[in-house]
Amino acid sequence: MARVKRSRAPVEEPERLQKVLSRLGLASRREAEEWIRAGRLMVNGQPAVLGMRVTAADKMQLDGRPIRQPSPKVTAAEKHKPALFLCHRSTGEELKDLIDRIPRRAGKRFIAISPMPRIDGGLELVTADGELAARLQRVVHRLNSEFSVRVRGEMPETALQGVLEGTLDRGERLAVESCDLGGGEGANRWYTLIARGGSGKDVRQLFERQGAQVSRVLRTRVGTLALERHFARGQFRELSAEELEALLSTPTNESTEPRSSVP
Repeated sequence: MARVKRSRAPVEEPERLQKVLSRLGLASRREAEEWIRAGRLMVNGQPAVLGMRVTAADKMQLDGRPIRQPSPKVTAAEKHKPALFLCHRSTGEELKDLIDRIPRRAGKRFIAISPMPRIDGGLELVTADGELAARLQRVVHRLNSEFSVRVRGEMPETALQGVLEGTLDRGERLAVESCDLGGGEGANRWYTLIARGGSGKDVRQLFERQGAQVSRVLRTRVGTLALERHFARGQFRELSAEELEALLSTPTNESTEPRSSVP
């Protein structure tokens, strides 16, 4: 009788301890290095050292508590952040409200990708995967983002031209693609601004440099992700693999020169 050979299970490649902790969303690589130097991490009962590599079979502990390596089901999510919803890159109280709204299976430490300022809102991207967060944070600087900005009164053409120039207080220029009047009622007007790599803080600053009284800045799109009208404030959803791939595959050779003409 011929012998049937059993296929061997693929051998797991060990990874650096800092990278594993970052992927689990427990700490950044730099924070993990500080834990190692402080003697807070143990691997298989021995103090961890810089450069150590581990696999899922290794027993890790932080301050005596075991570190498990589950596979989070939610890798990234978009969040419609209401105004005054605090979402800083932190593991402290700043993320407590957000974490309470996301299933525990998604992870314990969430990182916001280019978070909006506290007084503003709109679409947020968050993830519990440290490696994915680092990749997305690099990518968003190449993506076009769309913002709705509410100001008091209609801005003159010269002020719009100043916004389009994209000059910030720190002397850098934001790559502004367009700035159009989007309507409004009473004394308030909404403007739709599209800029590459812009943050909510930068957008607010552009308008305030032109003397505009800004009452609200909402991010309505990041790259290929748009904030749908039925997506109520305080809700979240998991991104599909296709949506995540579309964000990460943004071309790197796009021009970042802002347009200089008022539409």
